[in-house]
Amino acid sequence: MSEHFNTPSVVEPDYQEKAEPDLENLDFGVAIVLMKKGARMTRAGWNGANQHLELQVPDKDSKMSLPYIFITTVQGDRVPWLASQTDMLANDWKVVG
Repeated sequence: MSEHFNTPSVVEPDYQEKAEPDLENLDFGVAIVLMKKGARMTRAGWNGANQHLELQVPDKDSKMSLPYIFITTVQGDRVPWLASQTDMLANDWKVVG
């Protein structure tokens, strides 16, 4: 519990100790951490095969200068992505592949 806000800790103490964490039913915070490590993420609640998010980290040849999340759509198109309130609060994030 946080003494300032009287709320429980966001991360369960035993979560970090798991040798092989569950790669499904994740929250958005964990999804972001995994994308920073190179994972592709999707939601169980999304309709459409192969629809997923990735983190793009620009290199010296990129037109972008900061990292950003993009979505690969069902049609295979890629576009920068912004999370909705529903996406941020969902607990159905999972690793693709």
